[in-house]
Amino acid sequence: MYKVKKTVSFCYGHRLLNYQGKCRHLHGHNADAVITLESEALDERGMVVDFTDIKEVVKEWLDKELDHTLLLCRDDPLLSLLEEAGERVFVMDANPTAENIARLIFEFVARQGFPVVEVSLWETGTSCASYRP
Repeated sequence: MYKVKKTVSFCYGHRLLNYQGKCRHLHGHNADAVITLESEALDERGMVVDFTDIKEVVKEWLDKELDHTLLLCRDDPLLSLLEEAGERVFVMDANPTAENIARLIFEFVARQGFPVVEVSLWETGTSCASYRP
């Protein structure tokens, strides 16, 4: 089995509902998403996936959808106010935890046809959450 990993960085803001700590307030992160891909065979170039291909596809989507954007749960009472104020908001069905953001990225990468097996989201330099089906 061959495995490659590609890290893509982006910035986002969020807040957590039903949470008693500091993260219940709006705040931001400089995140690193580590995308892990696996294959039993290499392509004609000797690669699982060209790092440039995964970077271009994922970075374009992250830049358009999540980078410098507030990630909020659709149940967040601030959602309509922030949208009305013209803020960039990405609405999630679930609380925008690092775990749920990792899953969101995983599902996007999988829909693009890449052999993704795991996405880890480093929310800070010491805190990471991962998703694998």
